[in-house]
Amino acid sequence: MRFALEQALKAQALGEVPVGAVIVQKESIISHGFNCPIITKDPTAHAEIMALRNAGQYFKNYRLLNCTLYVTLEPCVMCIGALFHARIERLVYAASDPKTGVCGSVINLPAESRLNHHMRVDSSIMAEEASALLKQFFAQQRRKQLVK
Repeated sequence: MRFALEQALKAQALGEVPVGAVIVQKESIISHGFNCPIITKDPTAHAEIMALRNAGQYFKNYRLLNCTLYVTLEPCVMCIGALFHARIERLVYAASDPKTGVCGSVINLPAESRLNHHMRVDSSIMAEEASALLKQFFAQQRRKQLVK
């Protein structure tokens, strides 16, 4: 999760919401990504999606079997859908997202038994650090808006 937080700082340095993700297999980092929808002008360029794209290229396959994704913020519906399609085995996230999180905050899609893929989900790993980074970022954004 520390490496995912480092990725989040990269996003923040670019003016993006500070979210970072890392994909691990057998204790080795396979890929990583950070939020970049603003600079890429791509609404799908969330940290998880960027990490999935990089891992797919690494494996030369869209199925990412036996992999764990670490992310600093609870995934949204788009990202959890992509994790299902990639067959991620385990998801570990830091901060909960009470507005768009779909791993228990708004709804709990990984717990939905009617879906065809299930993954282990662990939460609150380094949640304080990730939450503080997000709160700091949004406070700074609000201050910028006041100055305008």
